[in-house]
Amino acid sequence: MSDRRPGLREVLGVSAIMLAVVAVAVVVTAVLPAGGQYIVLRTPLLIVVLVAGTAGVLWRITRPGRPEQ
Repeated sequence: MSDRRPGLREVLGVSAIMLAVVAVAVVVTAVLPAGGQYIVLRTPLLIVVLVAGTAGVLWRITRPGRPEQ
């Protein structure tokens, strides 16, 4: 039986991905026109996107492995 739990490598991988997502979001927000910047900065849009992305990645890492065929 294989013990498949997230280790340090997976945690660092998720951290690096989230850091890249935030960096891209900063750059994209900086080049948006004023109306787009208002939507991103004055609404919880970015927070929702980051939370959903983090939850999706963590779910993918921690879900049980598929049965071997």
